[in-house]
Amino acid sequence: MADKPDMGGIASFNKAKLKKMETQEKNTPPTKETTGQKKRSEIS
Repeated sequence: MADKPDMGGIASFNKAKLKKMETQEKNTPPTKETTGQKKRSEIS
């Protein structure tokens, strides 16, 4: 069928060529301290 993608590239993919990387969280959730400081600054 013409609507199916060509899977030839996936079959010949070499997983060993990938670089090892560590994930890093960029958007950390706020702590209770930071939310408390924000609430206090909004009240003032």
